[in-house]
Amino acid sequence: MTIQPQSPPSLSRIQQNWLAANERRLLDWLCRRMPSWVTPDRLTATGMAGAVMVFAGYAASNIASSWLLLAIAGYAVQWFGDSMDGSLARYRRIERPSYGYFIDHSCDGLATLLILAGIGLSPFVTMDVAMVALAGYLLLSIHAFLSARVLGELKLSYLSAGPTELRFMLIGMTVMMMVLGTAPGLFGRWSGFDIFVGTVGSILIVLFIGQTLVTGRRLALAEAERRVMN
Repeated sequence: MTIQPQSPPSLSRIQQNWLAANERRLLDWLCRRMPSWVTPDRLTATGMAGAVMVFAGYAASNIASSWLLLAIAGYAVQWFGDSMDGSLARYRRIERPSYGYFIDHSCDGLATLLILAGIGLSPFVTMDVAMVALAGYLLLSIHAFLSARVLGELKLSYLSAGPTELRFMLIGMTVMMMVLGTAPGLFGRWSGFDIFVGTVGSILIVLFIGQTLVTGRRLALAEAERRVMN
């Protein structure tokens, strides 16, 4: 789940989520105050440590729901490291576009796997539903990477929401897990948390299909115009 990937200079970054402007101001404020020993690579490692915390918190919630506090703290740590690494590199003008793009998105995929696997291992959400959400996220990531290649556009938000908004949604869900517990829900073998996570995953899959059709049509029109001009 990344909000500030380090992208090659030729890419146009499209970020239209609700919190983008306020988050940008906060990240700029933090960049001005980062000590010299804090480096983008260390921040990337911090983000991965946060993802491990989230995984451990959800998995340990089988012992006691209070372990979910570790998952909530992990979301904050993961946001800090994941959002600050590229921002700090740009602020200090020490970008490594190809390296940063590759490492940041690779860590993003692994972090998402850890988070959703942790949710699936918790007593609140079944693993198959968590994997539907993972599939939806990875499909939308594939679309973003393909669009970056064929259009030169790196889309970082959909439906006015991005990774930061999604983190807030997951934190809210985690708080409700602590409040409601694992009592039987109103949907048979599926709990309300299953419905929530499955719905988010389904929305991501539908977005992937819709964006694929839109981008495919855009590319077809561009190819047709190119043939006419030639």
